[in-house]
Amino acid sequence: MLITLMIIVFALGYLAIALEHPIKVDKAASALLIGGVCWTLFAFSGIAIEKLDYEIQHHIIHISEILFFLLGAMTIVEMVDVNGGFTIITDKIKTTNKLKLIWIISAIAFFFSAVLDNLATSIVMASLLNKMMKNKKDVWLFGGLVVLAANAGGAWSPIGDVTTIMLYAKSYVSEKIILDIFLPSLVCAIVPLIYLSFKVNGDIEINEDNNSKDKIVNTKLERNIIFYTGVLGLLFVPVFKIVTGLPPYMGMLLSLGILWIISEVTYKNKTTEDKRKLSVIYALKKVDTPTIFFFLGILLAVSALQSAGQLDIVAKYLETTFNGQSLNGVYVINIIIGLLSSIVDNVPLVAGAMQMYIDLLELPGLYQSDGVFWQFLAYCAGTGGSVLIIGSAAGVAIMGILKIDFIWYLKNISLLALMGYLSGAFTYILMQ
Repeated sequence: MLITLMIIVFALGYLAIALEHPIKVDKAASALLIGGVCWTLFAFSGIAIEKLDYEIQHHIIHISEILFFLLGAMTIVEMVDVNGGFTIITDKIKTTNKLKLIWIISAIAFFFSAVLDNLATSIVMASLLNKMMKNKKDVWLFGGLVVLAANAGGAWSPIGDVTTIMLYAKSYVSEKIILDIFLPSLVCAIVPLIYLSFKVNGDIEINEDNNSKDKIVNTKLERNIIFYTGVLGLLFVPVFKIVTGLPPYMGMLLSLGILWIISEVTYKNKTTEDKRKLSVIYALKKVDTPTIFFFLGILLAVSALQSAGQLDIVAKYLETTFNGQSLNGVYVINIIIGLLSSIVDNVPLVAGAMQMYIDLLELPGLYQSDGVFWQFLAYCAGTGGSVLIIGSAAGVAIMGILKIDFIWYLKNISLLALMGYLSGAFTYILMQ
């Protein structure tokens, strides 16, 4: 009974998040509420206290890794922003043509997320869009397209998405995924852009009022130092993980520490007031804390459902209903998992699949290492979350930073995301 009630609470909380603007309740509040209530109901479900402690501690480790990564990345981006670093990029983008910018911004997000990851890429691009554009609807449109492109770009890279990193770290997939998934991911990103090419026209309105160049009190050299230190710090994160094997958040916090020290040394001779405006402490005050709490609440709620066994039930149901041992069954199951990841976090869905088929990794067939199931799972779980804005880490970050309305995204971006997702899936199936 209580387990069923958990599902009802999750559904109602999800509805409250979707209707954030009509009901005038911040999505972070709804997310924290359902996260806390779901775990409370699970605690009263009859589970032993030792087992409950184990479950919550197990999930808190994973959740904390994501939140520390998010906090570090957002602080670095805000630090670059308050130092006027984004003018280095915005000054180079001369066109105001909306159609050209759609392709340019999407291409940057697609390839940048492959070498960084889709979450950090989205944070960077969201700040960039806020600097460039004045009209809110333009910012939202480009923000939605960044979600699509970043998730598509992260899917084909072993270090581009949390789920792909999971599969790569445990040797379910190898570097071969770059060759096999690149084309489906590219199709996923391009199809929505081709459709929009016949719909979009006109120019964007440049955000002159928000141009950091007019407000900063540092020199061009100082701006360059902070900008390139921040960008190299972000790009250092995946390299750090590959070399050390440590989780990405450790590399992100190390990069933040380096940037912090360099900024202190760079501005040591400035006045106290000027130094305050350019410091990491000032940047920390501008970090969008409600987005971090929103992440926390959503991840807590999903982890409660995972511990209660609901996600395992879904995985087993898909396996038995669609014959997971057949090639066509594998295609159908993964396409459904991708769509489900737009509702619940893709991480527990992929983790459940990894656990179910771990014994088949060494055997020849669909579930062997680098087999069709794992490659297609990486694509579907990585890109399917774009269908709803809270279906991926990139989407949640964009939603928080740009204040995108859930219903607006559903009306204007979800169909584009679905078109790209299914087109890329069909491309992979044809390749097989």
